[in-house]
Amino acid sequence: MAGYLLKNCAAVIVDEGKGPVVHRNVDLLTNGPAIVAIGENLGADALPAGTTAQDAAGWFVYPGLVNTHHHFFQCFVRNRADLDWTKLSVIEWLDRIYPIFSQLNEECFYHASVTAMAEMIKHGCTTAFDHQYNFPRHAGKRLIDRQFDAAELLGMRFHAGRGGNTLPKSEGSTIPDEMLETTDEFIADCARLIDTYHDTSPFSMRQVVVAPCQPVNCYRETFLESVALARDRGVMMHTHVGEGESPVIQARHGMRTVDYLEELGFAGPDTFYAHCWELNHDELRKMAASGTGVAHCPEPVYLVGAEVTDIPAMAAFGLRIGLGCDGAASNDNSNLMHCLHSAYMLQCLVSSSRAHPVPPPVDFLGYGTTGGASLLGRRDIGRLAPGMAADLVAIDTRRMDYVGTRHDPLSLIARVGIGMATDMTMINGRIVWQKGEFPGLDEAKLAADAEAALSTVEF
Repeated sequence: MAGYLLKNCAAVIVDEGKGPVVHRNVDLLTNGPAIVAIGENLGADALPAGTTAQDAAGWFVYPGLVNTHHHFFQCFVRNRADLDWTKLSVIEWLDRIYPIFSQLNEECFYHASVTAMAEMIKHGCTTAFDHQYNFPRHAGKRLIDRQFDAAELLGMRFHAGRGGNTLPKSEGSTIPDEMLETTDEFIADCARLIDTYHDTSPFSMRQVVVAPCQPVNCYRETFLESVALARDRGVMMHTHVGEGESPVIQARHGMRTVDYLEELGFAGPDTFYAHCWELNHDELRKMAASGTGVAHCPEPVYLVGAEVTDIPAMAAFGLRIGLGCDGAASNDNSNLMHCLHSAYMLQCLVSSSRAHPVPPPVDFLGYGTTGGASLLGRRDIGRLAPGMAADLVAIDTRRMDYVGTRHDPLSLIARVGIGMATDMTMINGRIVWQKGEFPGLDEAKLAADAEAALSTVEF
């Protein structure tokens, strides 16, 4: 099996299950998909056959980041100044943007996935969860299959959230008819994808999550059937919660979203919600008690113009927290590394108005690594230690950008920010990005192919 010996790393962020610790001036050895050893002078002994030694002087080596909420297809609808969140409610914004989404075809979904995952890899993300809820009738049902193809091309560890919308606009949703499915259609395709792709073996590269889009756009039965299928097949569940829809759910069902979903059984250690910025402390405590996690997406906060998600309270109450880029329609990039910095800085902005103190910068690194792994139900990713997946990110700190910062690698990403692509990204023991290139792939051609697919759609 092929492996790598990273020699003389300036710092490796090691976590053997008790929290991250900085190891200075050490080597890191991988073999196949796993980390074998982290320590001094590892090259002194005989190395496994096929090991490639690489000088890592000056490198800070971090665990690969774990994305817990995104909408890859929205990469084809970004940099649209006309879709101005700051002048619209979430529901108004959805009414405007869903008709645009409904025009995408199968090739658009594939190339948008390549686009999003390529950007994520460049910026240190090694496991990506995507919430793909857009299934225009003309595009067919093979959209997530094509996402798995895109992930395999790039070498990304991919968790596919099979989303869907079932409530027609005539009954109060924001979904164009072209994007609607029946509950039976949705559940049948979830089952097909689980049977075809879901892999629970160690270092799995493919998993499936049952993820109805959001309660405001689905029938009650859609969530009930989702719970039944997910619990039967042992897969995770996900949906949007607490992003402006709670008053609608209150009017429709007589309770706010968290209570509604808990009543349906769509809550627990196998469940995580996206956003949750409008939830009150009682609702956050209820989620913590049930073990339900939160995928916090900091960058849409800028565009929504709403309150900053109360991460300090979530942390104080013991919620499991991960980070997500969110879709490019509400965050025009797919840079999870930047989200770590945004998440921390936003909390600092409102700290004087919060009952709980801002967690330290290292905790935000945790939300982007071990926290994300927890939300996805993974115990083999999210930290660097022998036996864990060889998912790692290297940053060469011998640059002016890092003068005066190198004394604290744990705080660097959240507090200072990383303003460039990584120097290396490794996933499952394979280098997928290094020296400004995707090994074996032509980035210019990937970009041209994506632009060509985009040009087939008129917005």
